[in-house]
Amino acid sequence: MINKILKEFNTTKEGLNQIEVENRVKKYGLNELKEKKKKSPIILFLSQFVDILIILLIIAAIAAYAIGDIIDCYFILLVVCLNAIIGFTQEYRAEKAMDKLKTLVKTDAVVRRDNEVQLIPGNQLTVGDIVLIEEGNKIPADLILIETNDLRIDESSLTGESLPVSKNTDYDPNTPIDIEKNERKLSSHITYMDSTVIKGNGVGVVFAVGMDTSIGKIADMIQESETETPLQNKIDRLGKYLALIAIVVCVFVFIIGFLRNIDIVNNFMTAVSLAVAAIPEGLPAVLTLTLALGMQQMAKSNAIVRKLLAVETLGSCTIVCSDKTGTLTENKMTVRAEKIFNNDKLNLISSLCVNSYEKDGEIIGDPTDGAIMEFGKKNGYLKSELNRKYPRVKEIPLDSERKRMTSIHENGENYIVLSKGAPEIILDSCKYIDNEGSIDILDDKIKETIVNNISEMTNSALRVIGFGYKECNSQEENIEENLIFVGLLGLMDPPRKEAKTAVKQCIEAGIEVKMITGDHEKTAAAIARELGILTNGRIINGEELDKLSQEEYIKIVDEIQVYARVYPEQKMRIVETLQAKGNIVSMTGDGVNDAPALKKASIGVAMGSGTDVAKESADMVIQDNNFATIIKAIKEGRKIYDNIKRFVKFQVSTNVGAIITILGASFMSLPLPFNPIQLLWINIIMDGPPAQTLGIEGAEKDIMKRKPETGDILNKNVLIKILITGIVMAIGTLILYLYQINIGATETKATTVAFTVFVMYQLFNAYNSKSNSDKRSTYLYLAIALSFILQLLVIYVPFLQMIFRTTSINLYDWIMILIAAVIIIISHKIVNKAIPKD
Repeated sequence: MINKILKEFNTTKEGLNQIEVENRVKKYGLNELKEKKKKSPIILFLSQFVDILIILLIIAAIAAYAIGDIIDCYFILLVVCLNAIIGFTQEYRAEKAMDKLKTLVKTDAVVRRDNEVQLIPGNQLTVGDIVLIEEGNKIPADLILIETNDLRIDESSLTGESLPVSKNTDYDPNTPIDIEKNERKLSSHITYMDSTVIKGNGVGVVFAVGMDTSIGKIADMIQESETETPLQNKIDRLGKYLALIAIVVCVFVFIIGFLRNIDIVNNFMTAVSLAVAAIPEGLPAVLTLTLALGMQQMAKSNAIVRKLLAVETLGSCTIVCSDKTGTLTENKMTVRAEKIFNNDKLNLISSLCVNSYEKDGEIIGDPTDGAIMEFGKKNGYLKSELNRKYPRVKEIPLDSERKRMTSIHENGENYIVLSKGAPEIILDSCKYIDNEGSIDILDDKIKETIVNNISEMTNSALRVIGFGYKECNSQEENIEENLIFVGLLGLMDPPRKEAKTAVKQCIEAGIEVKMITGDHEKTAAAIARELGILTNGRIINGEELDKLSQEEYIKIVDEIQVYARVYPEQKMRIVETLQAKGNIVSMTGDGVNDAPALKKASIGVAMGSGTDVAKESADMVIQDNNFATIIKAIKEGRKIYDNIKRFVKFQVSTNVGAIITILGASFMSLPLPFNPIQLLWINIIMDGPPAQTLGIEGAEKDIMKRKPETGDILNKNVLIKILITGIVMAIGTLILYLYQINIGATETKATTVAFTVFVMYQLFNAYNSKSNSDKRSTYLYLAIALSFILQLLVIYVPFLQMIFRTTSINLYDWIMILIAAVIIIISHKIVNKAIPKD
């Protein structure tokens, strides 16, 4: 088989000669990761301005400058620049991930060329090179092994799996050396670039270099452009609709004014002012503020969000795909079941027949040994004390063939033999059973009962360990025979206590939870059932998934609740298929191989204990590896999305109200009720303190009792409510305006009353928009109060009266204004009862 491998890659054990090396380097390229051509920083920054909403804001800034409103112009441009800087920063993520990968693969390699061992730079390796590896080495390229000596490789940086993997050259002669087709079957004979040799040594043939290696293919994937988030799509659509409406209305108002022979300069200023008011330049600022505050809140809950818009995406999440180990479970083996015949002896074995130990409160060593030792400690059997009483004199170590460990200890002048291991092995080694000090023959009937106990534990996906001992007066040869059986312990990495509650919250919130693990089906199913993930759905393993065509898979993907024995690269297919069904998918991962799936997912979630590349590719990092933290983040995401909807609804209703009021006045052949400066003030109120504080409202009481939001920000019901609100504002404003004109008030007095009632509508409407939360809306109330005080200054301060062309109004006017403004609260309650919830 080794000769077959050498022939496949046209090489020999003596290695390639220099001419062959040069030819192959020309053919396959250097062994390094290539980057796609990057945009220059200037182009990258300028590209942030190629966005419909940003272009509209720039037009609005120019318009504001044209009518002399320098403050509004500068404010708009500040918002534009702030958003450009944030966008520019975010687009550096793919480059950071790429740079991280490049640092991983800078290494030297020991090769055999022309039958001489040489140390060369890793990037000079080529296909067919013979590479020598030993303990501590980084694997410099993808190799297929031709020699191994007790070789164990740490592939955690690539796969996220924490345990080292044994490698060998025991090839199946029936498996063709076609790595692309048979990589899984050959996996125990292959080592991948950037993995580390933990133990032993070996020799391998290079079969892939640079971008053709496993890590190279990942590098290629994570440089691809990211898909837009749901919020980006929704905001983009909203910007286009509002722009179209603003342009049509402004042109219409200008034409009407022109036909009525209104002064062309004043007519143009009014049309442009209406354009400024109709474009929601405060939207990006509120988006940034709301998302940034959400990021801070999540960070307090151990969720570090790396991308602003990802915060909102969590709120729209319909499926959470989660790892099992450490995320849904504690990542700590624990005794969960026991069948003990002699409590004292079993605890003695648990404490002494183990090689784990405790240091600074942490258990060091094999996880199974640690769990067994912890069991003894909980029952008052301390290893440190017992070691002094029963000093160990000999150990027969655990190995894959014996499947047990035995230790021999001094016991006064005699010895005590303690043994633990696979239950069937221990049971076969026992002749007796110890029933709390009563030693009896282990007959077939008792054995059958114990075998049934083992089956029950195994069926519950527990790892079962058997325990036996004997006392003797010498270190005899057959030390592990004729033992006395004392009991069984069933171990498992248990589910996190909070995970079950979190899964229940997901289900109540209309979010599906799917478990994806590299563990065995039985273990995965047991944990999934206990957590409530596996109910009436299906469980599928990686091998079965590979056999399914895409058509077959897409038909059953909704039914699958648990994926077991899944390879990290299969996660990409799972994500793409779920997204093809219209889902917004969150995916967890921690290995380099998880990076493409994390990047492809609607929201990629890396574990705090994961690799740097996984974290760089993810949208969010969970520092405590806890599933419950993801659910907290989803709740925060929903709150943020609600607040964005709240703000948009408030702002658009103001736009609609202003547009209908001006159109109504035009149709009624009335002078316009607002002058350009007043329109800009309404715009400032709309974008100012009340609007900003709507972005930090508390969570709705039913926030995790409803299905995820997947529709538009302004759906049909919301648009109807906005239209009704706008009509109420317009009617109330025009009625008071017309009344003032009919009673002979001056034009300044009439516009002041109309202007003030319209501002009061905004303040009352801001109150309508607050959340139904347990958290008091203190900031909103303060913002409304501040805006009201500012409006009073605009009306009563002589200097401001000159700028805004207002005049003082009396108590009777205020009574009429407040009565009209309160109608917006009454109409809001009536409309909410008549039209279903947003």
